[in-house]
Parts: sequence; structure tokens; C-alpha cells
Amino acid sequence: MATRREIQFTIDDHGEVSIQVLGVKGAECERITREIELALGMVSSRQHTSEYYQQAETGQTVGTGDDPGA
Repeated sequence: MATRREIQFTIDDHGEVSIQVLGVKGAECERITREIELALGMVSSRQHTSEYYQQAETGQTVGTGDDPGA
């Protein structure tokens, strides 16, 4: 089942933009927002959520080479 990914933008009264990425684990959120951040200008701060520190799921299986039948 696919995980729902969401990007939330908040613009305050002073024109400051906050971006929050939901449903993405690991540093993938920074890759997703890179182009948006470049278009908006300088990043003044960055706060990582608990999802950032979780292992991203790659869907890959890696063998160790210990299986003689492989």
C-alpha cells in the first residue's frame, strides 16, 4: 500500500513561508522541497520532524553472499 505524501505551505502575515512534508521518512523530504526552496529564496531555518530520523524504505533486498545456493 502506498504511503500518502503531503506538502503543507504556510505563509504568515510577514510573507515568511513554512513548508512541512508529511508521509516521507529520512532526508527524502529535503530532496522533495529543494526546487521549491530555491525558487522562494534563502532558507532561514530548518526543523526536522521525527520522520526525518526514521529509516527510509527503499524496497530493495540485499544479500550477504553467505547463501551457497545463491
